[in-house]
Amino acid sequence: MIEDKKVAIGLGCVTFGREIDQQCAFSMMDYALSCDIKLFDTASAYHHGASESIIGSWLASRQPAQSQVLVATKVSPPYSSESIIGSIDESLKRLGRDTLDIFYLHSWDDSAKNLEVLRTLDRCVKQGKAIALGASNFTADQLEEVIQLQQLNGLMSFKYIQNNHNFAVSDITTKLINICSINQIEIVTYSPLGAGFLTGKYTNGVPEDSRFSVVTGHQDIYFTDQALKKCEWLRKVSHLTGYSMGFLAMSWALHQSEVKYVLVGGRSPEQLEMAVIAQEFYDKDIFKALNIYF
Repeated sequence: MIEDKKVAIGLGCVTFGREIDQQCAFSMMDYALSCDIKLFDTASAYHHGASESIIGSWLASRQPAQSQVLVATKVSPPYSSESIIGSIDESLKRLGRDTLDIFYLHSWDDSAKNLEVLRTLDRCVKQGKAIALGASNFTADQLEEVIQLQQLNGLMSFKYIQNNHNFAVSDITTKLINICSINQIEIVTYSPLGAGFLTGKYTNGVPEDSRFSVVTGHQDIYFTDQALKKCEWLRKVSHLTGYSMGFLAMSWALHQSEVKYVLVGGRSPEQLEMAVIAQEFYDKDIFKALNIYF
């Protein structure tokens, strides 16, 4: 639901070490810190740990207060007690921290239902390695099943869900929102511009070195009839209002009332700056026009 409410911006660090070097990543983190963007989100899988290492180097260099930067990372499936312990220890080492603010299961796998896996996650919190647990890229049914197992066995439950959510494509369903509301789970969303899809840059194909070229799986997600129709509608509203497609898509994502954080990444501080400006923008009539498709 669109409301005149500003959703907090988080810094998505997937591009660090893959699409941008350390110097550029440092400039993005410096800008984020200057704008009071607190949540830095990464994963052990992001360029084989390079993203975590770059964040760790920046933290060591800038030495922000613990409360100024919240760090979230993820462990990749399949999950086991050994893989979780090994992953969180390596992540903490690369990040140069004793504790993670959020530790996610990166994506759904049947091993997420293994009680020993859930007990290991619980121990990570009790041992102080993580403050909160989360699930990323889970459906509502998958999230509900694991939460029930955690609660029935007296284990630490997920406090965050992180899923793709933007004007064209969304994995945030009404059922998932209801489950989160009942269980006090915060919703974090990523890819507010659909990896560039909602800027209109892929209208005439896939440019070299673009996100869709680097991560070709995006093409299967966004090159669908429904997503293309939504993108075209966004283009029409953009033309009528004079605001760019990317700005409207970003502002739409940053005014979703059920969402706690929107992760914004990219290759330059200018992309973060647009998000900060879009966070302040609210026009009831424009959002009403956009929501014809919802």
